[in-house]
Amino acid sequence: MLDQLGADQDLDARAERYVRVRAAAGEAGRRRLRDEFISSALPFAGRLASRYYGRGEPAEDLDQVARIGLIKTVDRYDASRGSFTAFAVVTIRGELRRHFRDHTWGVRVPRRMRDLGLDLNRATGMLAARFARPPTDDELAGFLGVGEADVRAARTSLAAYLPVSLNRQLGSGEEAEFGDLFGTIDPSLAAVDDRATMTRLLLRMPQRDRRLLALRYWGNLTQTEIAEQFGISQMQVSRLLNRALAWLRTALLTDTVPPWPGAADEPEVRVVLCSGPGRVRHARVHGEVDRDNAAELRARLLAALTAGRPGALVLDLSGVPSMDAAGLSVLVAVHTAAHGRGVRLRIVGAAPHLTGLMAAIGLGYLVRPAGR
Repeated sequence: MLDQLGADQDLDARAERYVRVRAAAGEAGRRRLRDEFISSALPFAGRLASRYYGRGEPAEDLDQVARIGLIKTVDRYDASRGSFTAFAVVTIRGELRRHFRDHTWGVRVPRRMRDLGLDLNRATGMLAARFARPPTDDELAGFLGVGEADVRAARTSLAAYLPVSLNRQLGSGEEAEFGDLFGTIDPSLAAVDDRATMTRLLLRMPQRDRRLLALRYWGNLTQTEIAEQFGISQMQVSRLLNRALAWLRTALLTDTVPPWPGAADEPEVRVVLCSGPGRVRHARVHGEVDRDNAAELRARLLAALTAGRPGALVLDLSGVPSMDAAGLSVLVAVHTAAHGRGVRLRIVGAAPHLTGLMAAIGLGYLVRPAGR
């Protein structure tokens, strides 16, 4: 019966004839007419499906989706509402887009961005052919009637269409996978703030206590070995370490840094002066020299340079177990004052680590062995 529609007529004319003939046919005739009309319109559906080839989906699947759209068009078509081909284009294209949206995207993105991404691909090809160069975002936005921000968002959403598997091999014959390129979370990152705080607190401690902690926890020395280096008892080393650790714990857990507990009860530095033959004056220093008592030591040594106009000053540091930067600055000041007054300065009895520090600041030539 459908051959009476005229195979040489266009699809709209065949659709109108199909509607008229179908209205006068019986139930069995209507089913046959529907099947024959759908079969005759399959090339039209295939042409619409071919526009979506090359987008990662098999052509057979796209043809099947387009035919389903054609069947829906035939079943819903109302001749009084306009052209059959216009209605078929909208319906079949909608089915194809829904197929891409629901079955091919690896990551869920908004429907508007998915549709705009497909339009963006097509517009990019058209404008590239027209301009003989890749189009800019402004040109794409003007062509599609959207903003440049939408163009960039749609381009980003296209990356979610076929995400790369983390298990994909990096190359042929390689066992390494793409996921191996990603690092893991470094557990030490959580300790960055604590490390920075600890550094600031250590710098606020006296040099002797910093050195005690370094020898114990970085140098892995025993308390007895540390006591031998400082010339003190093992019990005193234990007391000093416990005091330093308690202060650090308190400072880490409070917003205000507490005062150093040893500043008030530490014995002051002592200077014992005596005269020797030939206008030689001896100054023996006892105690640890740090920023809390460096000013006192400076005053006493400068006074020793001026009293009695000595010809030489022998500075005995055998009683100094440790000295920080403030103590070294005292030695520099005494050296400068002695040179200005024409007084020869010698340093004896310095511990090995103090000798190295004095050499570093240019006073190493003043150091003499004890007794000279």
